[in-house]
Amino acid sequence: MLRVWFEIPLWQRVLTALLLGVLTGYAWGPEAESIKWIGDFFIKSIKMLVVPLIFFSLVSGVAAIGDLRKLGAVGGRAMLLFVITGQIAVWLGLALGTFVQPGAGVDTSAIQRGETPVPNETTAVDMILSIVPESPVQVMADVAVLPLIVFSLLVGVGILMAKEEGAPVQKVFDSGAVVMQKVTMVVMELTPFGVFALMAWVAGTLGLDALVSLAKLVGLNYLGCLLIIVFIYGSMIKFLAKLPVRDFFRGIIDAMAVSYSTASSNATLPVTLRCAERNLGVSNSVASFVISLGATINMNGTAMYLGLATLFGAQIFGVDLSMGDYFLISILATLGAVGAAGIPGAGLIMMALVFGAVGVPLETIAFVAGVDRIMDMMRTTTNVSGDAAVATTVAVMTGEIDTAEMVSADDV
Repeated sequence: MLRVWFEIPLWQRVLTALLLGVLTGYAWGPEAESIKWIGDFFIKSIKMLVVPLIFFSLVSGVAAIGDLRKLGAVGGRAMLLFVITGQIAVWLGLALGTFVQPGAGVDTSAIQRGETPVPNETTAVDMILSIVPESPVQVMADVAVLPLIVFSLLVGVGILMAKEEGAPVQKVFDSGAVVMQKVTMVVMELTPFGVFALMAWVAGTLGLDALVSLAKLVGLNYLGCLLIIVFIYGSMIKFLAKLPVRDFFRGIIDAMAVSYSTASSNATLPVTLRCAERNLGVSNSVASFVISLGATINMNGTAMYLGLATLFGAQIFGVDLSMGDYFLISILATLGAVGAAGIPGAGLIMMALVFGAVGVPLETIAFVAGVDRIMDMMRTTTNVSGDAAVATTVAVMTGEIDTAEMVSADDV
């Protein structure tokens, strides 16, 4: 019986659990809250992974650059494009959430809320000082996101500067990142049960309004990702790389299909590399470096969603966000996306970091967990498409592309 269960793809189990949860909630009514503890167990399991996953993934990702000199011609351009597109993506998510307001109008009076994080009220100077951790251990214990990310980046840079002497430490973090990804996959096996319980609770306690709000969130997630793919990546290929946009997307269609079905940038990595080299004409050195790095730190779909989901939670629970909070969200969503592992459900784990920084209740995670897999598939497609777009653009800038290969992609 267990073998049959695990042979069913996770996304199918999650969608089935979602539908059954909604039906159960409607039939059971408010009494469905009695099984919410199963969803709470799932959420706590996710929060458990936040610090080790970010720490190991970020250090490993920075160290994967291999040589500080590579941050010049290839790495510098790639990182610049990653950061710029990431910021555009998160502000797009914030704009969609602000104008459409998917979380507005939901009556949450029936929810027993836990402790709400204290909203950020620090000055710009305090924020700058706070990013330097006085005690990295204390930062990890407190799950203080910004100093944790800064410390992780510094450790990664230190490994690069140490060169051969830092290699043993790099192997530890590489192994740690892989181990944490495996642990995350184990926790993700709890998703169908958590989704069933949470959706039953939402449907039974809050009714149709909550489900309509979730449907709006899913729709905005897909709209935002499509805008990123078509306009941001399309403009990058047309105006920076000066290559045919249609041929580019035709060349990466296999990677887009695999990423959508697996919801994993890492699982799609071999296909993305093959598409970049064989269908787009990107050199092996640029493709392997930029796309492998991008699979770890280029998460524009996730960054857009983190901004959108934060506003969704703020609107549901009536949290007023200032423009300073918006800027903090833009920074944390971009950096949180960098720290997100390229595996299913990684964006869900990053939410706790962004929510806590601006005072959005963590119960928001329970709301969105039920439909996260549906959105994760599209976000991953966006992330993978971005890896290929940046690799192609950097290859053109550095003369490491055979454009004849891309133009001949008609038969792909």
